Amino acid sequence: MGIEQRLPDEEDVLLKPGAPFLSDLSLRSIAAMLLLAVMWGLSIPVTKLGLVSLPPLTLTALRFAIAVPLLIVLAWGKLALPGYALVHSAALGALGIGIGQVAQTFGVQGTSASVGTILSATIPLFIVIFASLRLKQGITMRQGLGLAAAFAGMVLVASGQGEAADPLARTSWVGVLWMMISSLTIAFYYVWSVELTQSHGVESVVAWSTLFGFLMLLPWAGWEMAQQPVNLTGEALVAAAYLGIVVTAAGLFLWLYILRHVPAGIAASVQYLQPVVGIMAASVMFGDSLGLIFAIGVALILAGLALAVSNQRKADRE
Repeated sequence: MGIEQRLPDEEDVLLKPGAPFLSDLSLRSIAAMLLLAVMWGLSIPVTKLGLVSLPPLTLTALRFAIAVPLLIVLAWGKLALPGYALVHSAALGALGIGIGQVAQTFGVQGTSASVGTILSATIPLFIVIFASLRLKQGITMRQGLGLAAAFAGMVLVASGQGEAADPLARTSWVGVLWMMISSLTIAFYYVWSVELTQSHGVESVVAWSTLFGFLMLLPWAGWEMAQQPVNLTGEALVAAAYLGIVVTAAGLFLWLYILRHVPAGIAASVQYLQPVVGIMAASVMFGDSLGLIFAIGVALILAGLALAVSNQRKADRE
């Protein structure tokens, strides 16, 4: 949403703040936010781990084969949707999983885990752009500066690691392009889902859209498995289980808990911690070398994200 399959409500999509401040948060809420940052932050490195033995479409299909039953259980009692909502959910599934999640997996395959992690953290930047277009609002100067800084950071991140000896640590421009397609698609998916989740609830829309997306993915995954050998190792199963259970299902449940107890504007701060967790995990798991150019790129992306988001929050307060 890794992006992971993260479905925010309208306040989160538009990054609207609530009235309480950090001092009003309980230790349980803070702990939940930190836990979610770790859960979602590990998404890209774990995907990279799963790709060692499974091809991209197969890994993605296995992830959602595990996640779909859990999401249906989570939404049990709320699954009844009118016909138009089912059609809309199917389109969301095709967009979010058929394009967004598949592109992300191909992107992770073509980038180092640390580069993939920081590029996936740009999703909120594209949410700001799409939300502004949706509301027919112009991009302000502060947002423009933030977006420019972030995009400059993306270029540095993509080119700042050079040609690593270990194939798992290499980054190609094709991989970067896949990650950008994923971020754009997932951001559009979030903004496009606002009205539907408002009317019918996040749990039901996520369950149906994920089911439809998974069903659309199955034939392609079957074709991929017919074209190349699949080595279903214990490592690959653990990776798929983590992505399906922890990132997609438990992550959604925890995110909804946080939104019930924390203002959406504060809850969205989780997005700043995710790349930190992911980059640290990538360094430990794959030995990614974090050079100066890469570090400058990361700083530019996070600074740009802060500028773009803080400006939106200020505008919403007025």
